[in-house]
Amino acid sequence: MPTVLITGGGTGLGKELALLYAKNQYNVVITGRDTTKLAAAKEELLHFTENVHSVKMDVKNLASIKQAISEVISKTPIDVLVNNAGVGYFGPFSDLSEHDINEMIDTNVKGTIFTCQELIPHLLTRPEATIMNIISTAGLRGKVNESVYVASKFAMRGFTESLQKEYEGSSLHISGAYMGGMSTPFWDETDHIKDRSRLKDPAIVAEEIYNRQQELEIVIES
Repeated sequence: MPTVLITGGGTGLGKELALLYAKNQYNVVITGRDTTKLAAAKEELLHFTENVHSVKMDVKNLASIKQAISEVISKTPIDVLVNNAGVGYFGPFSDLSEHDINEMIDTNVKGTIFTCQELIPHLLTRPEATIMNIISTAGLRGKVNESVYVASKFAMRGFTESLQKEYEGSSLHISGAYMGGMSTPFWDETDHIKDRSRLKDPAIVAEEIYNRQQELEIVIES
């Protein structure tokens, strides 16, 4: 069976994608910083497949990425990488702290870049492999009170499109998913979304992404 590795797989869209892959006969590896959330997600996934691994990995830390990926591929080959881990801080640009800015750039941009850089040599050894970068519609247009978050997502978009060109003709397929806000813990620490009832169910978004994963660009508007 093929194996998928999903960053930020303990909650939200990452967990919903993990459940879909598990239901479709994939071995599943979920990574994240919170081992409690990873353990809870793993328990859910074990209802659908016996082949589930949870690995602590902080995408802001290159050493952590290297260690986690080395651990994983020593046990199982990886066929699909889903770069889902992400963070956002919202509000007027002038109010953003150095911490907020660094967290978004280090997680959303550098985390995706370093995870891809570490795993692509392995993926290219597989008969067919896929990278799915979860980007958001913030990577398509500017938004009020989302300046640096949008900047990080535009960077992810440019990185994804460049990888598509660089690996065109290889066994590696690369996709970018652009979706609107979802009802996930992502919004728990902010009041940026005033009416959360309009947010999409992440399970529905996950299903559309999974079904369209062979497209280069997957746009799911709110």
